[in-house]
Amino acid sequence: MTPGPPASGAGRDVCVVGGGLAGITAAVRLADAGNRVTLLERRSELGGATYSFDHGSLVVDTGQHVFLRCYERYRALLDRLGSTGLTQLQPRFSVPILAPGRAPHVLARTRGLPAPAHLLPALAGYSLLDARERWRAINAANALRAVDPDDPGNDGRSFGEWLADHGQGSRAVGRLWDLITVAALNTPAEHASLALAARVFRTGLLERADAGDIGRPLAPLSSLHGRPALRLLTRLGVRVDTGSRVERVEPDATGFRVAIGGTGGRAGRDEVAVDAVVLAVPHAAAARLVPAAASDDRDDWQLLGSAPIVNVHLRYDSVVTRLPFAAAVESPVQWIFDRTPASMSDGQYLVVSISAADDTITVPAARLATTYAAAVARLFPAARSARVLETFVTREPQATFRQAPGTRALRPGAVTRLPGLVLAGAWTDTGWPDTMEGAVRSGHRAADVVLAHLVASNRNLEGTR
Repeated sequence: MTPGPPASGAGRDVCVVGGGLAGITAAVRLADAGNRVTLLERRSELGGATYSFDHGSLVVDTGQHVFLRCYERYRALLDRLGSTGLTQLQPRFSVPILAPGRAPHVLARTRGLPAPAHLLPALAGYSLLDARERWRAINAANALRAVDPDDPGNDGRSFGEWLADHGQGSRAVGRLWDLITVAALNTPAEHASLALAARVFRTGLLERADAGDIGRPLAPLSSLHGRPALRLLTRLGVRVDTGSRVERVEPDATGFRVAIGGTGGRAGRDEVAVDAVVLAVPHAAAARLVPAAASDDRDDWQLLGSAPIVNVHLRYDSVVTRLPFAAAVESPVQWIFDRTPASMSDGQYLVVSISAADDTITVPAARLATTYAAAVARLFPAARSARVLETFVTREPQATFRQAPGTRALRPGAVTRLPGLVLAGAWTDTGWPDTMEGAVRSGHRAADVVLAHLVASNRNLEGTR
């Protein structure tokens, strides 16, 4: 007698569609549980939105991704990938704030003080606001601790409206609140969901003293995510097919059939038969691939929209700053990162990251290069005498979904109406913004749902024996 599948949910065939952080996480979890996993990715490498490409002698990231100490699931993934040593995590939250014609102001938490008192000296001494603005900012930060990120009413309201109701004028918003909001939510406070903003500020800055300490990559993103993920997945027995474009996901009597196009495919076949599927793809692709029977609201996912990010890359013939990164106010520059590779013996490679870039995404590269080289020179005096050797621009038109009021109702959970077909991705209802942490959390949740389905399926099969 042939033994049936184990009641644990192991030993089954699962397809993960999408090789970003959500898909990598789900595939690792499912393989760890003893399942036969196939991961399909349409690009030539894993990593999803966090990938790199060669540009002359440079390896260039598509975007400048940082993380916080409170990104616990993402940091655990880095540990599993063996990539933690390729990152640097601050011993305490500290951000240099630049403004033209001013000395840098360092916004930092105070060691030894519990939350939220750890930020009180920083806000009380913030020189870019006057004394009255600083006092009002302290009161607003205290009030924000009471805003529930999971309250649907808060998701329906804008953060900008809430800030105005709590005494925050346009200068305080521009010089303080939007420093974090624009970077974390890819939209300014006036257009951001209050619930998502509360998640950012409460979880990242107000509830635990060390939660907001900033981590940054010291190596290209492909070395941090995609390549080590391929090594780990291969070691776990996962079949990884890159260059594989999924055309359809269809239910059948025993599970699902995944139709594949592109240059990949399993051993030359164009279809995979599996017991369960994790769709870890952007919301527009998910809406196209999910069968109508799986979701009544798949067409509504398009309403999440997209928000762009633009990066202006500047290579100088000499060092113009010793800061690893900084934020800026009263400048076209929002955040600037030193991404000079260790192999560069002289000069410096800086990247200006422009979030909420609706007004920038279509501007010609030459004009952006001129504008931002001049803006950097106004922030760093040494850049005025340095020679710009090269400038180029990278654009991410769909960097995140648009994290506006009302988006929580549009974000589906992992479960669909077809048992065994599961959704993942930072756009799904993780309760978090569209971040690397949200993506990894969604991958864990998707794997949990699949494993529960497989356990139930195995029990049903055993019951029919």
